[in-house]
Amino acid sequence: MDLITPSVGLIFWTAVVFIILLVLLRSLAWKPILSAVKEREQSIEDALNAAKKAKEEMALLNAQNEKIMKEARAERDAILKEAREMKENIINEAKNSATVEANKLIENAKSAIQNEKASAMADIKNQVGQLSIEIAEKILTKELSDKSAQEALVNDVIDQVKFN
Repeated sequence: MDLITPSVGLIFWTAVVFIILLVLLRSLAWKPILSAVKEREQSIEDALNAAKKAKEEMALLNAQNEKIMKEARAERDAILKEAREMKENIINEAKNSATVEANKLIENAKSAIQNEKASAMADIKNQVGQLSIEIAEKILTKELSDKSAQEALVNDVIDQVKFN
């Protein structure tokens, strides 16, 4: 039963060794362990604060990025609108100038047609007049071989012609 019930000396020496061990551990190991735990706690807290700060900065950057994107979209829309307006203006100007040019060509063609028509009419009149004179000359030379018939014809023509 000696093993189950320890003696007073064993208890004493065990207590003394335990107390010495506690003092040694407290002076040599406890302070470094507590400082390491405190340091670790501080680094974790700093890391959490840094993560929180980074999260806030990311939110701010996202807001700024969204603002920049809105501005870029607005600028793009304005540029596209301006380009459409310029395109429409160019098309309208081209249509107007084409219309003016077509009208000029039509007017030139009409005046050329009128000139050609007048020239053709004058030419036809000249040819008809020439033919009429030739025909009249041939008829008169055959019919008016005598002098009295010529005088009668001239008097008839003079009576028929009214002088204005």
